[in-house]
Amino acid sequence: MAQINVIGQNGGRQISLDLPEANANLLHEVVTWQLASRRRGTASTKTRAQVSATGKKMYGQKGTGNARHGDRTVPTFVGGGVAFGPKPRNYGYTLPRKVRQLGLAMALSDRQQEDKLMAVDGFGLDGKTKGFISWAADNGMNGSESVLLVTDDVVARQAARNVPWVTVLPVAGLNAYDILRHDRLVIDAVALEPAQDEQTEEEGAA
Repeated sequence: MAQINVIGQNGGRQISLDLPEANANLLHEVVTWQLASRRRGTASTKTRAQVSATGKKMYGQKGTGNARHGDRTVPTFVGGGVAFGPKPRNYGYTLPRKVRQLGLAMALSDRQQEDKLMAVDGFGLDGKTKGFISWAADNGMNGSESVLLVTDDVVARQAARNVPWVTVLPVAGLNAYDILRHDRLVIDAVALEPAQDEQTEEEGAA
């Protein structure tokens, strides 16, 4: 059972979460799915039917000494169509919801085990970048590590958005890939407490 200390204006308590042990294979699967969903898939080439050119035969079939050719739209010529080229497509695929949830829990577990997970209840910031940098320094963040700040506190996001070593997300945007690509995770305590409540209810029902 992981014990996460809550800091901030309304801190001073602990959140208990039963986080699974990180599994590299499952995390890789979740991250691959997430990145595939982000691919734009807009690459497009023209087939020989779409190239703007005449369809007239280039020259006679016999008597020229050259190879036999039809029109200039074939892929063998410069400016011709592309054979088996890319077309717009969707690279996304379906991954079971339980697998996605488990991947997110494992990403949180990985940061918690490395003591890089910080839960905050009340930032107490004024929306100024200088104020956030001061707050971060007081809590052991000096820019030597990349930080993912996940909060619904609009003022806190405004204060941190111009800091080059901080990435800002709302709680709804929390995902395994962004957690794993940052050294430290700073998150609203209320985002973790619903999970704690669900675990307590399950234990009570058992």
